[in-house]
Amino acid sequence: MNTIIRKSVLGIAGLAFAGGLAAGPLNHHEATPATALTPVAAVQADKPDASKLIPHGVQGAQSRIDLNDEQVANAKAIIAATKKAGLPERAAVISIATSLQESKLENLGHLGDKNDHDSLGLFQQRPSSGWGTPEQITDPEYSTLAFEKGLKQVDGWQDMPLTEAAQTVQVSAYPDAYAQWEQQAADIVAQHWNS
Repeated sequence: MNTIIRKSVLGIAGLAFAGGLAAGPLNHHEATPATALTPVAAVQADKPDASKLIPHGVQGAQSRIDLNDEQVANAKAIIAATKKAGLPERAAVISIATSLQESKLENLGHLGDKNDHDSLGLFQQRPSSGWGTPEQITDPEYSTLAFEKGLKQVDGWQDMPLTEAAQTVQVSAYPDAYAQWEQQAADIVAQHWNS
């Protein structure tokens, strides 16, 4: 008896489905007027929350430079490496601000007499200080991951002012210089984090 009921129910469901197809849009010969079509707007992913990018507000006067295509590509590479490392947007802001200070987001090779010792790449890291080989340091992903590895070793970096977190990793002769790039770095991360 259960088999007969099951077959009857499935048969009725199949007829209803087939009937729906026959009566549905596939056999609908009337043209839909173009004015009835509603365009669907592309939805852009939300930008990161400003409180995550600059949790303490910017410190001091801010600097800003116009970026060329290479610099934008380097900023995007820093963001991609930050995501690869599983770090939040704030780490990307600190990394980009540091690179803006150290190289203006340019992947610098050896600069001859203008070179600061043997500093190279986006973060002006030094092979002689153990940051890696010249080839590694001038790879944007590698240099970012190396910088952020140092950042993760700083207790409480997430809650520090940007310049303090960057200086703890970089040990620069100009420890307060990173702060001036915080707003531009945050703007870059806001623009490209979800792109």
